[in-house]
Amino acid sequence: MKLKRIAKIIIFAFTVFAAVIVYNAIIIYRFSLQDETQTADCAIVAGAGIMGNRPSPVFQARLDHAVQLYRQGVVRALVLTGGYSPGAPTSDAAVARHYVLVKGVPADAVFIEERSTVTRENIRYARQILVEQQWRTALLVSDPLHMRRMKSIACDSGIDGKSSPTPFTRYRSRLSQARFLLSESLYYSGYRLWGLLPQEPGKHRDHRDAHNVKPNADPHHIGLLNKP
Repeated sequence: MKLKRIAKIIIFAFTVFAAVIVYNAIIIYRFSLQDETQTADCAIVAGAGIMGNRPSPVFQARLDHAVQLYRQGVVRALVLTGGYSPGAPTSDAAVARHYVLVKGVPADAVFIEERSTVTRENIRYARQILVEQQWRTALLVSDPLHMRRMKSIACDSGIDGKSSPTPFTRYRSRLSQARFLLSESLYYSGYRLWGLLPQEPGKHRDHRDAHNVKPNADPHHIGLLNKP
């Protein structure tokens, strides 16, 4: 009897878990179809790893969109995020800065943070720049399927951010999109669950998304780069 009861509990727990993942996947996918681009003080670009001295293809797609927003006068500045990839002498954000400077964005319109390793930290450290510059609004730039979680984190951090997904996303094949959607559903579900847990007074909660601590471990980095 005990074994049957345990089996039922396990089956029930798995069913609930699967239902939550599917439900959040639907939310993420529907939000990925939305584009909230509007005039803002700056664009916050989520880091996505580097390859040598160049941004990864996924990162380039995000940066190209941010450059386009700047050229069109939609934003006045770019906030580029990303710490140091394993073994890299230069931060992801610094590599990204060089990339957008070559594209014609003036140096005084480019701001970088070089400490983040996960999406939560991208937003946290970018927020410090927004506060220092006294900016109120921001466009959040990343891949479409990443936008729901990125915006949730930004909102929870007190940033008035709008979704501006890159139209140049490298996640084009159905397989790569399915993998991306599954990983985002897991991370988003974990983020929401973590937010429901009681927080110890006086301590700031660090909503780590399961990217661990290495920039290249992020599925939005080069690890799960799809084949076009």
